Amino acid sequence: MTKPAAREPMRSNSRSNRARILATARRELGRNPDITLEELARASGVVRRTLFGHFPGRAALLEALAEEASEALREVLAGAAGPKEPADRALAHFVFSIWPVGDRYRLLLTLARRDLGTERVAEILAPARDEVTAILARGQRDGVFHTHLRPAVLSAGLEAMNMALLEAVNTGALEDDGTRVAVATLISAGVPQERARAVVDVVKSFAAEPATES
Repeated sequence: MTKPAAREPMRSNSRSNRARILATARRELGRNPDITLEELARASGVVRRTLFGHFPGRAALLEALAEEASEALREVLAGAAGPKEPADRALAHFVFSIWPVGDRYRLLLTLARRDLGTERVAEILAPARDEVTAILARGQRDGVFHTHLRPAVLSAGLEAMNMALLEAVNTGALEDDGTRVAVATLISAGVPQERARAVVDVVKSFAAEPATES
């Protein structure tokens, strides 16, 4: 009679520990990719045995982080702007959507070079990269974005800039909720500054609309 009641809190506690370990790993690996699992356990507030119970080794932990990032990106893409949305607004919408999960995105790129492998990371990021490339191609056809670079090349450049700006936020050099980065992204894609600001204001107000409804 007492077993079911006793086991449920353990399962709940186990889920909580796993989530805390992953959140800590995202933060600490972003700061120091060489951090050990023992150090991560201490930073997470769990004993070494608990961490290894969830993740038998570094590879298992990193794969869990990769899958977590993949799921977050899938959710972002599920809410992407439709093909009838003007390309500049679609790109701004994408930046605002990706900003809350930018830490996962940046961490994947950091770990690609040393742990996960570029192929695995490319597999995870492919849908997001394809989405941006398609938006840029559409915008170039419509005369919204410059055509100096091919869409895939321009997409790679914008991705690198966004990751650099996210790092600036993490170090305290920049404060942003995604607005400045979205404007900078549009400008870099060839949208005039005033137009970029106006587009971002519209997208930002539209995104905030459901939260203001009662």
